[in-house]
Amino acid sequence: MIAVALRGLAGRKLRALLTGIAIVLGVAMISGTYVLTDTIDRAFSNLFTEAYAGTDAVVTGRGLDISVDGEAPPTPPIDASLLETVRGVPEVTLAAGMILDEDDTRILTPEGESASSGEGITFGFGLDTDPALAQFNPLNLYEGRWPAADDEIVLDAGTVDRQGFEIGNTVEVSTLQPKRAFELVGVAQYGGVDSLGGASFVVFTIPAAQELLGRPGMYDAISASARGGMSEEELVAAIEPVLPPEAKVVTATEEVEREEDEITQFTSIFRYVLLAFGAIALFVGAFVIFNTLSITVAQRMREFATLRTLGASRRQILGTVILESLVIGLAASLVGLALGVLLAEGIEALFRSLGVELPTAERVFATRTVVVALAVGVGITLVAGLFPAIRATRVPPIAAVREGAILPHSRFHRFTPWIGGVGVAGALLLLARAMFTDELGTEDRLLSIAGGVLLLFLGIAMLSSHLVTPIATVVGLPARRAGGAAGRLASGNAVRNPGRTAATAAALMIGIALVSFIATLTNGMKASNREAIEEQVIADYVVTSQDGYTPFVGTAGDALAASDEAALVTNVRSEAGQVDGDTAEIGGIDPATIAEAYVFDWQEGSDAVLADLGTTGAVVSSNFADDHDIAVGDTMTIRSTADRTAEVTVLGAFEPPPFYPLLESVNVSTELFDSLYDRPRNRWTWANVAGEPTDAGRARLEEAISGFPDTQLETREEWIEREDSDFNEFISFLYVMLTMAVFVSIFGMINTLVLSVYERTREIGMLRAIGMTRRQVRRMIRQESIITALIGAALGLPLGIFLAALVNRALSEFDVRFAIPWVQLIVLTIVAVIIGILAAIMPARRAAKLDPLRAIAYE
Repeated sequence: MIAVALRGLAGRKLRALLTGIAIVLGVAMISGTYVLTDTIDRAFSNLFTEAYAGTDAVVTGRGLDISVDGEAPPTPPIDASLLETVRGVPEVTLAAGMILDEDDTRILTPEGESASSGEGITFGFGLDTDPALAQFNPLNLYEGRWPAADDEIVLDAGTVDRQGFEIGNTVEVSTLQPKRAFELVGVAQYGGVDSLGGASFVVFTIPAAQELLGRPGMYDAISASARGGMSEEELVAAIEPVLPPEAKVVTATEEVEREEDEITQFTSIFRYVLLAFGAIALFVGAFVIFNTLSITVAQRMREFATLRTLGASRRQILGTVILESLVIGLAASLVGLALGVLLAEGIEALFRSLGVELPTAERVFATRTVVVALAVGVGITLVAGLFPAIRATRVPPIAAVREGAILPHSRFHRFTPWIGGVGVAGALLLLARAMFTDELGTEDRLLSIAGGVLLLFLGIAMLSSHLVTPIATVVGLPARRAGGAAGRLASGNAVRNPGRTAATAAALMIGIALVSFIATLTNGMKASNREAIEEQVIADYVVTSQDGYTPFVGTAGDALAASDEAALVTNVRSEAGQVDGDTAEIGGIDPATIAEAYVFDWQEGSDAVLADLGTTGAVVSSNFADDHDIAVGDTMTIRSTADRTAEVTVLGAFEPPPFYPLLESVNVSTELFDSLYDRPRNRWTWANVAGEPTDAGRARLEEAISGFPDTQLETREEWIEREDSDFNEFISFLYVMLTMAVFVSIFGMINTLVLSVYERTREIGMLRAIGMTRRQVRRMIRQESIITALIGAALGLPLGIFLAALVNRALSEFDVRFAIPWVQLIVLTIVAVIIGILAAIMPARRAAKLDPLRAIAYE
């Protein structure tokens, strides 16, 4: 029977190939995801390990140990005098101080733009480059020398190569101070990694770094090495007693693990997102495999019946079909596994096109990748092939001699609609649980959503065979009216076997449902985003960082305020902190000017309370007040990440739009904010001008902040338009990732049509014999494919809109609007028609080439 199965596959190479493509694409997505994220992890792991190779203990500021949105705030600096204190510990052989900034440094191109690739960050280093302390230097110099004067710098090799810089060139760098010119004296590389992604770095002397990066008389970290034979833990125990309360010491191993954990959190999220798209492709592929094997079993009924007549048992028939599934699944998974390396390159290229450069190192092809990819690919193929295999065992021996015998249904066939209905009901319960149960954790919520969507698709697919005839009656109307005899035949063929048509359409249904879900949900989000901004900001101009979201140096706002063109400038600062022990975002606003640029929707208080903020008052958002049971007149304790505290009294409560609040939950005066935080940074700067804005006036405002190239000046409307375009960019990324599932569904339709042509060979021969032309045959197959695609669209579009409405309801607290994108959905329907046309090209050509006489005699 093994030989029978293998010969059967060899005799149906095209069918096996088209079936396997569905698995190839899904497995390639999974293996490519693992290869890419494992490579990123390896790159950073190598970097951190090499950077701390000569270090045993690290001294840093203690700060506030909190995390906001999964991101830890920067560690506060420590007094430079601690370096001599650490060096004085008998167990310490060497120690060196370092400045490290990742927020306020920008290398400029000769044109004055940021030299970082994409939206990558730039690290600003202040290093002691004494050769005796080289073991603490995380950088490797391979051209030139280290800076010796305050007007000299060293740059990373990537930036030098991209910009064509050479040793001796003058390079401008902006920091907390306006841009300044430096002489390039050296080129270095961080650790041994090939690339830091879009990141770059610049090395200053320590005195220059302390001045430019706002660390006067301070270091960000002190690295120390132990005497021979002493462990890291023993060195930490020796240093700890001499440190002041605001400093802490950890082993180098702990510091590496902490930094690796931060990266792992990012790559884990990144990995899960990409794996989700791979899972979608495999889920669609399961429908393709199920449908293909079901058709194949039906077409081979006489073959199986003959084997039964010759003595084959049901178990042997079952084993034959299962073996075919196993071979297809294994072969396709191996090909997908290999293609995953190429797909990893493709995903990297996709992110580069979106302005995100990912760090690289030698590609990592872990054993876990092989095991997971093969297990998933083969497992899904076997599961999808199980039911067709069971159906094959029901072929009676008498079917071998019976012309036109039909494969019998199982005794549970009549319960399929009921099972589908129960599946849909269960899906709705799971989705409702995920959307409306506040007590659920993030992991449980995601599992409930995934399970609910999976069940919903399966339930709809099981019910869809009963919907094919009425839907085909509607979507097949143009074919019947305008397609002539070919169109009428195509419409009839689509409903001849509703189960097969439904299974084929179901693969496309999933892709279209997900695309329409994203289109509907994000369309409402875009509308809510625009409305939220328009409600809050009335300023003429907005200053943001180049990426639009990262806070920028506060002195840029001061430079804008110094311009004669600006009638009013108000800065909005933002940092993480704690309020009465709970994590919160703290904002800094100018009480005298904020109301001229921002519209407060006061629930308690009015604009008049802003004048009383001083250094002891605060205004809070109403939802923060409700969540923390805070009322006007209550006193709160604010604690900054620099571990400074302040007692403030709540003077008012305002209600920002919940979708996109531009002010933080707790807002104090900039005077108090600047006393709590080192190096305050602006989230926004809003400006008004006297009279109507003009091009000449705008040019003067841009000139005022030209020394801060990480900033950009936009009109209010330009800012809103850019926010819309950022949404569109994100949506485009989702669409690109979903094309994998759409490709799988296209191959599924091709496969079904090819098998249908095989199955109807004699029928097509008869049609050709009585006068149907080749052109009419092609038209019949093409229109049948279009009708099937439209059935998928008719099922997928309302399903996607329904899912979007459900999620929209769950996000009601954020005031997300529900806006159906009719134009996009019409385009999606047209795309479905195009998919139907493309899927029919090969099957239609094959059908048209059939010789009528041979087709009539075909068995």
